[in-house]
Amino acid sequence: MRLAARMDRIGTETAFEAAARARAFEATGRSVIHLEIGEPDFDTPANIREAAKRALDEGATHYTPTVGIPQLRQAIAADATARKGFAVSPDSVVVMPGAKPVMFYAILALIQEGDEVIYPDPGFPIYESMVSYVGGTAVPCPIRQENGFRLDPAELAALVTPRTRLIIINSPANPTGGVSTREDLTQIAAVAREHDLVVLADEIYGRILYEGEFFSIASLPGMAERTIVLDGFSKTYAMTGWRLGYAIVPEPLVTPFSRLIVNSASCTNAATQWAGVEALTGPQDSVDAMVAEFKVRRDLIVDGLNSVPGISCLRPEGAFYAFPDISGTGLTGAELADRLLYEGGVSALAGTAFGSVGRNHLRFSYANSRANLEEAVRRVAKVVAPLVQARSG
Repeated sequence: MRLAARMDRIGTETAFEAAARARAFEATGRSVIHLEIGEPDFDTPANIREAAKRALDEGATHYTPTVGIPQLRQAIAADATARKGFAVSPDSVVVMPGAKPVMFYAILALIQEGDEVIYPDPGFPIYESMVSYVGGTAVPCPIRQENGFRLDPAELAALVTPRTRLIIINSPANPTGGVSTREDLTQIAAVAREHDLVVLADEIYGRILYEGEFFSIASLPGMAERTIVLDGFSKTYAMTGWRLGYAIVPEPLVTPFSRLIVNSASCTNAATQWAGVEALTGPQDSVDAMVAEFKVRRDLIVDGLNSVPGISCLRPEGAFYAFPDISGTGLTGAELADRLLYEGGVSALAGTAFGSVGRNHLRFSYANSRANLEEAVRRVAKVVAPLVQARSG
């Protein structure tokens, strides 16, 4: 079978591969604590599930409007206006089967061969994958622990060239849990306006924030008309399997996004969209409880990892990932990830799954029980202690 050459340029999401490897190891009878997948371990709230059941019983089993049912677009617009700090019209909302299509459609619609896209490193691997797939040039902007895992606007500005077309930002961030400040975003917005660039703002973790208030770059002057906001239901409402996401886009992009949906998915599942309406308009106590529990787990795993010699872990401000520096062990993140799985029964991701800056890091998802997190830290310490002792002589 002869594949198109562009298939050589498409990447993958290593978390799924790592999970499969861990399950295969687990099938041999070994105990494995899974900290690799970025998926809330909570059930979708009951009121949301019930809304989907009602919708099915009432006949929501057919095609829907390509850009989403009006009720969901209205609910998203109202919620975004309240939470993101700028006026959102339902006409600018495009509903999709998951949030990943927002990345794909934005890059397909805007990037031509040779165009440059600045993206965070470490960052979600699909950013780079999709840019390379369409023939663009992916330009990494380093995100460093010493800067609180915040994108440095000055470094970003230095990467802009006449070929730059798009800037991708993610806050709160995967894999680091870093959060950009209002001042950071103000400076990034100034770069975008000065060079007439579009911004893809990945805000999928916007509700999973432990300190302070969420701030959207689209709320800054002159930015709503040049920002594609990516958001969805997977993380906030524990709806990963429902595949429901959305974009808030400038008016000129509504039709291109609609055409891309027509040519790929036709529309988003009808009953899932009614579940989304209930998620946004119904009680929010389940979200609040989940975030409160994640904060407890965050402190548990960060304090635990920082007690292990050779490991230094920054306390994330959002999302549900810890991204410790493990250079004190003498191993790379990829090497230690292997040792942790096969010697310790802990499945984590090598930092290089998210970019070259993560070479000496691991990503732990703390979407797991407190008991399992405590046991995972014990297992990590047991594997790491001999490595650090050997280095110290």
